[in-house]
Amino acid sequence: MKKFLEWYPIYLREMLLFRRKLFKLGYLFSAMVIPVIYLIAFGLGLGRSVQMGRGNYIDFLIPGLVAMSSMSNSYSWVASSLNLNRLYFKTFQIFIQAPISPSSIMIGEVLAGMTKGLFASLLTIAAGFLTSSHFTVTPLFVATLLLNCFLFACLGIITGMISKSHEDTSTYSNFFILPMSFFSGTFFPVDKVPLSIKAIIYIMPLTHTNILIRKENLDQEGLLSLVVLLAFVVVFFVFGSQLIRRYNE
Repeated sequence: MKKFLEWYPIYLREMLLFRRKLFKLGYLFSAMVIPVIYLIAFGLGLGRSVQMGRGNYIDFLIPGLVAMSSMSNSYSWVASSLNLNRLYFKTFQIFIQAPISPSSIMIGEVLAGMTKGLFASLLTIAAGFLTSSHFTVTPLFVATLLLNCFLFACLGIITGMISKSHEDTSTYSNFFILPMSFFSGTFFPVDKVPLSIKAIIYIMPLTHTNILIRKENLDQEGLLSLVVLLAFVVVFFVFGSQLIRRYNE
């Protein structure tokens, strides 16, 4: 049983640090500012006049903003925190020297990233309920959100482990996270994209999150997106665990 709970001290440490920031106005503002800006600029500005199938644009936009918020917060908090702990504070080395398996370190850090991503997502969901009377949260929506947080927290671990400086985390974010925010179906349906770049867009995991999170039931397209997301989760988790296992700084 103790072996199974090796990840808990890692998770608890991150949550104690997170609790200190939780009710600070600056943290709450930073977690909500980007989704709320997009919601106001695109949703409230265009949402009442642009039709998306049977609904309006704001109903299409809100699930995408939830997916984007969960991605960016799950990823950035883990990547930044791990990079600082590894290169500057040197606290990550204590985890490595402790009698804890690499997979347990990975699980603890990923669950901490998930918690932070879910908190930011709940703020976006609350804003969605306030701005749209048609916005609903289904079991598939919740499952997709959890999977997305786990996936990008794993990616944050990878970035935090391979970055040589704190500036590198911003570089990786600009190359991977920022393009996914805009081109993975958050603001417009991916079937409207030209064929020349559609293949690239379907490689991005957030594309499949946006497909899945907007479905009420799991159909054939949703099942394919679910399989792709699970494949990304396995690859990122295994690769992140290997990076921790081979760490020798």
